[in-house]
Amino acid sequence: MADHAPHASNATRAGTDLSDALDIGRLLFAAECRFVHAAQRLDDLPSATGPEVAFAGRSNVGKSSLLNALTGRRSLARVSGAPGRTRQLNFFDLSGRLTLVDMPGYGYAHAGKAVKRDWQELMFDYLRGRPTLRRVLLLLDARIEVKAVDTAVMELLDRAAVTFQLVLTKADAVKPEALALKLDEAAAFARSHPAAYPDIVVTSSETGAGIAELRTAIAELAE
Repeated sequence: MADHAPHASNATRAGTDLSDALDIGRLLFAAECRFVHAAQRLDDLPSATGPEVAFAGRSNVGKSSLLNALTGRRSLARVSGAPGRTRQLNFFDLSGRLTLVDMPGYGYAHAGKAVKRDWQELMFDYLRGRPTLRRVLLLLDARIEVKAVDTAVMELLDRAAVTFQLVLTKADAVKPEALALKLDEAAAFARSHPAAYPDIVVTSSETGAGIAELRTAIAELAE
């Protein structure tokens, strides 16, 4: 793990020009992206082949909206008006180079105990045992405080040695001063977790802010 302080991602690596890096991300996500599989049980998972990037977060954090914004499609991932509706792992093939995994939202207070246990156990088993999983993008809503269930997931990822990257969502709904404080808070969380990737991406599916940078970060994992 890198040991420098987390910061908003500039989507570059040493010797890589920013515009070139952004073009790589744009071209990858301009390619075909299609739904290929849904799994409700661990034994339903598709074969582990190429690299995978998973999207995790609390219910209603904006995972489906972010996936749609990244791929430039309106309905690649279904956006539900009822939080906690998604109860399966949804797999999307991106140009044959990368698989995007939309994970069940966690922490929905009104979900039944049996339902909550079933889909959260599936999520956690997937995180622990998927050899092709390159990174988990852990989404945090920029408008509200980090919940205990978020920190519990970060601790789980630490124990499983699964690299995760914090992504702030819904940044358009937060004033600049509050957003800066939220970024500092996320940076502190990343510093305190050994599995956390140092760069934090601030996004808005509504305005497109941070989408190009996140595409580039994901594209690096397809190489």
